Amino acid sequence: MAFVELDTDTLQDEVSGNGTVLVQYSAGWCGNCRIMKPKFKKFSQDHEDVKFVVIDAEKNPESRKLANVTNLPTFAAFKNGELIQQTQTNKTEVLKTFIDETTSN
Repeated sequence: MAFVELDTDTLQDEVSGNGTVLVQYSAGWCGNCRIMKPKFKKFSQDHEDVKFVVIDAEKNPESRKLANVTNLPTFAAFKNGELIQQTQTNKTEVLKTFIDETTSN
């Protein structure tokens, strides 16, 4: 599908309108978020049937509520508009496992 960075608080529209959507919640001040973002983007190339979205959790509070985000970076998986799983990590191996688990059908 695609890799998208949202500038507006419209994550609900993204997760409702697509099958599987993986989201990285981040913030401009978060060093681990900046480290993980290119890795998250790279994984999107291996999963063309999944939408990958990055959103700033600080600037988009309604989107943040969809996954009850309390730590950053948080990665959340939505399927048909419903939150199915999430993890907080700054480790590539953990992110890869999370993506593999949430995208396998």
